[in-house]
Formats: sequence, structure tokens, C-alpha cells
Amino acid sequence: MTPSTVRPITPERLAGELADRITALPGTPWLRVAVDGAPAAGPGALADALCAPLRLRGRPVLRVSAGDFLRPASLRLEYGHQDPDSYYDGWLDSGGLLREVLAPLDPGGSGRVLPSLRDAASDRSTRAPYADLPPGGVLLLDGYLLLGRWLPFELTVHLALTPGALSRRTPPEDRWTLPAYARYEEEVGPAEAADVVVRADDPRHPALVERPG
Repeated sequence: MTPSTVRPITPERLAGELADRITALPGTPWLRVAVDGAPAAGPGALADALCAPLRLRGRPVLRVSAGDFLRPASLRLEYGHQDPDSYYDGWLDSGGLLREVLAPLDPGGSGRVLPSLRDAASDRSTRAPYADLPPGGVLLLDGYLLLGRWLPFELTVHLALTPGALSRRTPPEDRWTLPAYARYEEEVGPAEAADVVVRADDPRHPALVERPG
């Protein structure tokens, strides 16, 4: 088997190449793209960086963050504020994300998406208005631990960090989450599950993993 190759790339070139790949995909008529990675890898920054290149290519874009679809604190923190298993299994409101964001972009869907559901800091509804994504539009969703949940996407991008880089770049107050990412690597294998993998140990110098075929 031919091994994968790793190609260094600038952040700007990465955004452009990903935008080209996204626009080449057949729509449904919408495209749902997930940018997955630990917060230390900056998935939100990459999703933001994709907006302008996609719009330049004539594609309407809607940005949504999975962090705005967390479960209520009473459920999320049932086992304490620093339980890595709860963080892994119980923080993301996958049902709400599917119902309000992803399912409306199924073939034959309405295209009417709720951009945010809950403010995690206040633990209250954001009361955000629904947004209509035109046909041909692209949903860009960023978040962590997104893969392996049977959520429907047309393209998934995973920002990979080595264990050492993840540990170094995770703030001390968030280091309790590290066992959840170790479990993610073991149970889901995001570098194998994702359609596109970017090595992000140094955010200024990413590298694109190119698989054979």
C-alpha cells in the first residue's frame, strides 16, 4: 500500500485548496462541511478562513459553531465541571444540531437553519433567528469531537495534533479534557475517519496529508 504523503502548505493556500475541493463537490443542493479538531488546533479559525474563498467562488456560506449547540448545564455538568467522559459523550447536543442545522440541508430539506441554540456561558437560549441558506450554499460547522456521531456531512476536515502538541497548546484550566481526546483517537480514529486531514502542530505552518488515490 502506498503511504500517505504530508505536504507543507501556507494557511492561505490551505484555505484556497479546501475551497476548491468544496466547490467541486455535488450539492444536495447544499453542502455540509465539518471542521473538526480540539480547540487548541483552531477549527473555528480555519472555518472562518474558508468563508471568503468560498464566497469568491460564488457560494453562499453559513457559519455555525458546535459550541453553540451544547446541552444545558444541568445535563452537561451532571458529573462535575471536569469529567472527561461527560465532555466526550454528553456535552454536545447532537440531536439539536441534527434537527436544527444538518437535517434541514438534507436533499429535499427546507434550507432553513438555526445558527445557534444555546449560550454556554449564560446557559440560556440565544434566541437566534433562523437563516435561509440558498441552494448551492455551504454550511461551515466547526467543533471538537464531531466525528463518529453519525452526523451527515458532505466533507469532513480534521485538524490533527500530536499528543505532545495538544498537551502544550491546551491551557492549564482545560487540561482535564485531554483524556477525552485520547479516547477520541482510540475509539474514532479521526485521522482515518475524516475526508481531509491537516496536521496543525504549528498553526503558522500547517501540512496537508495526501492519501493515495
